[in-house]
Amino acid sequence: MPEVNPLLTPFDIAPFSKVQDKHYKPAFLAALDEARTEIQQITDQEAKPTFENTLEALEYSGQHLDRLSSLFFNLNSANTTETIQALAQEISPMLAEFSNDITLNTKLFNRVKAVYDSRKELNLNPEQQTLLDKKYKHFTRNGANLSDAKKKRLREIDTALAKQKLSFGENVLAETNKYELQLTRESDLEGLPESVVEGARLLAESRKKEGWVFTLDYPSYLPFMKYAQNRELRKQLYLAFASKGFHGDTLDNTDLVLQIAQLRFERAQLLGYPTHAHFVLEERMADTPE
Repeated sequence: MPEVNPLLTPFDIAPFSKVQDKHYKPAFLAALDEARTEIQQITDQEAKPTFENTLEALEYSGQHLDRLSSLFFNLNSANTTETIQALAQEISPMLAEFSNDITLNTKLFNRVKAVYDSRKELNLNPEQQTLLDKKYKHFTRNGANLSDAKKKRLREIDTALAKQKLSFGENVLAETNKYELQLTRESDLEGLPESVVEGARLLAESRKKEGWVFTLDYPSYLPFMKYAQNRELRKQLYLAFASKGFHGDTLDNTDLVLQIAQLRFERAQLLGYPTHAHFVLEERMADTPE
């Protein structure tokens, strides 16, 4: 009997006890195929575009892919391995390509635009109007009206950004995991709650270290910064936290930051914005960098 991939069966709570690393890529490939089919069903229909057969159908498409992506990338952020990181480097560009396949799909955008242009006659409720506005703006902000040549360059930029942002995060995570603050004097623990002290003791014990060990993980870092009365130790831990990925070693993110900034600038210009900040803040309360 063939093995069943637990990620290809419906689930609410992730079945981590059954999932193996080998299950992720086939699951993503299947979920991507499923999502592409759902999009094609929207674009290939002969019926006149309506809110229900276009916007609502688009909103409900790709749910399996969204759930799988949330599961996988949260795992990559919280409890990664070299195998998971290698898979993430392979999967992220695939997801970036699929995202562009949607926003740069002319037939799909034309259907969304047809509904948007006739919105005043559709008697939409507030929730439907909000969804329509957000979807239409998402398409126009992300290149739906660009020329074919500019769309091609946008795809290249987004693929590169997906890889670079992932590498950035992996470097930060590696720096987080390798740092530890080992304390051996009980006086250095002054102000810390008993539960925090006990957690640090158990961590030191698990690492075969004396005393107490604190790390840059939030459950360790935040209470230490809030309660520890030793100012110098708080400063030491804060500086380690704030400088993750910028120590001039193999995990240094300086070059990646420059590359990401340059690509974001080019992307913003391609989409008609002066800078990446203008692109991002257009949908925020600040509205503009100025």
